Amino acid sequence: MTATRTSTASAETAAPPAKPRIGLLGIMQSLYDEMLPGVTERQAAYAAQVAGALADVADVVPAPPVKERADAEAAMRDLQSRGLDGLLVVNLTYGPAMRVARLLAETRLPICLANIQPEPAVTAEWDMADLTYNQGIHGAQDTANAMVRAGRAFHVVTDDWRSPSFAEAIGAWARAAAAVTRWRALRVAVLGYAMNGMGDINVDAHALIRSLGPQVDAVAPGDLVRAAAAISDEAVAELRAAEDARFEVDPALSAQERGDHARMQLGLETLLREGGYGAFSAHFDAIGEDGRFARLPLAAASSLMARGYGYGAEGDALTASLMAAARELLGDTQFTEMYAMDFPSDSILMSHMGEGNWVLAREDRPVRLIKRPLGIGGLGDPPTFLFQYAPGPATLATLIALGGERFRLLAVEGEILDTDELPALEMPYGFFHPHAGVRECMNRWLRLGGPHHQVLNLGGRAAEWEIFCELAGIEFSSL
Repeated sequence: MTATRTSTASAETAAPPAKPRIGLLGIMQSLYDEMLPGVTERQAAYAAQVAGALADVADVVPAPPVKERADAEAAMRDLQSRGLDGLLVVNLTYGPAMRVARLLAETRLPICLANIQPEPAVTAEWDMADLTYNQGIHGAQDTANAMVRAGRAFHVVTDDWRSPSFAEAIGAWARAAAAVTRWRALRVAVLGYAMNGMGDINVDAHALIRSLGPQVDAVAPGDLVRAAAAISDEAVAELRAAEDARFEVDPALSAQERGDHARMQLGLETLLREGGYGAFSAHFDAIGEDGRFARLPLAAASSLMARGYGYGAEGDALTASLMAAARELLGDTQFTEMYAMDFPSDSILMSHMGEGNWVLAREDRPVRLIKRPLGIGGLGDPPTFLFQYAPGPATLATLIALGGERFRLLAVEGEILDTDELPALEMPYGFFHPHAGVRECMNRWLRLGGPHHQVLNLGGRAAEWEIFCELAGIEFSSL
């Protein structure tokens, strides 16, 4: 089959998320101009130094210091035209909060209030000028009080701005701010429909877009049929060659099976890219009942996760959207679910029907692309990636729809265990040991309404999820 449309997709992985782009709003007041000539220029230079100190964690765009309400409104109009991910507010001296209160209450940019000052220590040499230069704490209190009264969510970092810990804290906030801002523009494609009778994945799409931002679109399976049919033979061969170079490929896989898989993956990526979708879900019944597909896109889903797309199985747009946020916030992300408890190891077997992000496979064992019989969906054998999750510290997270516009994010820190292979298991898998223990973890998980789909990231990441929730307006719980 040859057609005009091609794709550049391969077995390569996605580029890391772009560095956050942050505005810096420095607040002062005109009262000090006559008392301390040059104070504005001095504190503007200080703001520039703060921006420079954060260069490794964010691209910081400082506005000129603002003193009056008109100054602040002009600065915010300029900052909000620059495609920013968040707003860092710094009191360069004391500045009355009423001059910025409305602006900070109304902006959609996630806010961090940096409670900092030019000098880290009060010394015997200080005079009234030094006190004025370093009294930003007054303004931080005034500004924070105004935002609290307005019901405005914001993050706070108090530190010596020259210390590595300050850059680390601002970096964590900036990544969360970028994830929230980009999440608000996310579009999720659901091919066909969600699994009937599966209640915990259901979400009110109107409530989701109103409260958090992601947009859920139903996409006809026929769009995928046409996109896959338009993929050229050359693009299929390119993808197969990339897989041959990277994976251990089962010789039992036929050229037809691999070709079907490649066209499905390349067509699906074309569909997502051209539709502006950052996440997707494909329910096996919607694919199987359509009548035009030869097999399920399990390997396609795995490789698209590796290329940075969010994914949720069975029509789960909520987890697909959460995976997109996790990718922005934390990097490479695994879609997974709890399959069974293993009490001897105090762990939970994590897997899914065949989808898994092979970027997060353990490095000492090969990732295999296998021929795998599967009765689900009633189609032909779907090529499937088989691997074990990389062992080490990890964090499991899930997004819970509580009704209306209330959402809860539940994060569980633990460890992927270093275990032997399960030779009869033909799906990506790993054993997750929650630090709280399986019994306590699952008791609390169920009481909090935790659903059966999750995302998994390497490392202890609950604190980063907490900042994300703080900025997004999501209730946060951790185990």
